[in-house]
Amino acid sequence: MSLAEAPVRLPGAVLGRAGRVPLALLLGTVTALAELLHLVAAGLAALVLAPSPRGRRAAARLAHAGARRLAALEVRRLRPLNGVPPLPGRSQALAYVAARWPVGILGGIVLALLVFGAALVVRLLWGWAHGVYLDGIEPTPLIVTYLGATAALLLFLDISGMAGVMALDRALARRLLEPGPTALLERRIAELAESRAGIVTAVDAERRRIERDLHDGVQQRLVALAMLIGRARRGRSPELLDTLLLQAHEEATAAIGDLREVAWRIYPAGLDSLGLRDAVAAVAERAGVPVAVDHGPHGPLPSPVETAAYFVVCEAVTNAAKHAGATRVAVRLARRGATLEVTVRDDGRGGADPGGVGLSGLARRVAALDGRFGVASPPGGPTTVTAELPCA
Repeated sequence: MSLAEAPVRLPGAVLGRAGRVPLALLLGTVTALAELLHLVAAGLAALVLAPSPRGRRAAARLAHAGARRLAALEVRRLRPLNGVPPLPGRSQALAYVAARWPVGILGGIVLALLVFGAALVVRLLWGWAHGVYLDGIEPTPLIVTYLGATAALLLFLDISGMAGVMALDRALARRLLEPGPTALLERRIAELAESRAGIVTAVDAERRRIERDLHDGVQQRLVALAMLIGRARRGRSPELLDTLLLQAHEEATAAIGDLREVAWRIYPAGLDSLGLRDAVAAVAERAGVPVAVDHGPHGPLPSPVETAAYFVVCEAVTNAAKHAGATRVAVRLARRGATLEVTVRDDGRGGADPGGVGLSGLARRVAALDGRFGVASPPGGPTTVTAELPCA
């Protein structure tokens, strides 16, 4: 961001965040009351059902289930304010709910003080405007200065209190809801195992597709070419010989084009020599539909990232042209921090299946780079394919 852009964007972001904090505090107060009621109800249920082992287990299940639902609500509430990761185990959720409700009540008190102070100031100003002096306080210059300074100080303290409560709320959520090092390691091992299996599946699927392309395209054209050459060898008429040679030349040219397409599907050689920008431009030229390409600032990229970005664009554009009936496709590549964002949007009929061979293969390819892949394709369109590829 340039210095000229900063003054334009920064106030909007600050005002938007300032509006979200009071709303988050208000919702947090409501959920805190719900958490307190849940803990009281769970405690009473545990006391009533304590004599029976089955009853104790049922009470524990209900307490944990309710705590997970409440903790999930807290995660959704905090996420727009740089909140917490997905919810972990049951015991952590119950501990979080038990520790969190006082923070929510504190936030409600701070918010109530802000509303009370604002109402008092409005009442005082309204009285001065109509000649009604609250508690005999007349608007002399000294009184106005004193009350204005006091109101500004109390507003600052209240805003600081709201910020402190939100910081405490987020810190508590991260402390009690984030998985520990062992859970993170287990999750990472599971992700790596899944991505490895997915890569093997994607490679097998790509091999089958290459075999199908060779069999249905190149092989058929070579068979036709061999038959034309054989007829030309047996031909007696010069006119027939010229016609057969012309047809053989056309079939050979078409076979070369099919081979080039198959080779580009395996790996685009131009990606190494020309770079991602020209390789994507080549995809747009061969698409058969108008493709608008927007290259945001992304600078030099690692080779695996360029390859994954190319295949995302190639597959998405091909699907839009061949299967979605699209008339326009928009491609955008832009780097945000250490992430390359790839977006392909078309105006086709929608209904793309993310579990299909092509899109699922892209998802596995992106996952192998620790990236994120998404497909939004409601019936009737439009279809949007997105990929976030780490560049570090």
